[in-house]
Amino acid sequence: MANPRSKMSKTRRDKRRTHYKAVAPTLTKCSNCGATIQMHHVCPECGYYRGQQAVSTENVAQ
Repeated sequence: MANPRSKMSKTRRDKRRTHYKAVAPTLTKCSNCGATIQMHHVCPECGYYRGQQAVSTENVAQ
């Protein structure tokens, strides 16, 4: 088994972890209805993705 030769200090450990952070999702406007959507996802309002109907939204329970 690989074991560390010496203890890694909390400061050194935390310096390495500074890049591990959550990133907010990139939002954009739907080209069909103008609603705010997450990129690379089907629009939940109209069901369009990249200008084409991807999901039928007619019989959605409200």
